[in-house]
Amino acid sequence: MPRQPLPPTAAVVRFIDCINCGDLEGLGALMSADHRLVVLDERPLVGRDANIDAWNGYFSAFPDYVIYPRHIATAGANVAVLGTTTGSHLGLVDEDEMQLDVIWLAESSDGRLSLWLVAEDTPSLRESTGIPSTA
Repeated sequence: MPRQPLPPTAAVVRFIDCINCGDLEGLGALMSADHRLVVLDERPLVGRDANIDAWNGYFSAFPDYVIYPRHIATAGANVAVLGTTTGSHLGLVDEDEMQLDVIWLAESSDGRLSLWLVAEDTPSLRESTGIPSTA
């Protein structure tokens, strides 16, 4: 019997796990064909293949990159994750990088993410996504 698609929160948790493990194949399997990656104010990167290539490059350049989720809020197919990272392109020591909160926004359908957006942590974004101000 075929397995049911992952619910949005589970898909996002698995997506983060694939990032943390450098699992490019698993990451690609969780992306929709029209997957969009948006990092802050940069132009979106659209398409599963383009995103797999980008993640492959990021994993190669920053093999120690890890996302540390601290709070997850879900509203239907939309998931917001508050957390920190280490080992990123920022080039900071882990202790300093872990002081920088980030919010990731995801849209999920049928167990696949169509959007992975990296946003600045702001009070208004926390409010609009259901992330408590004290999280």
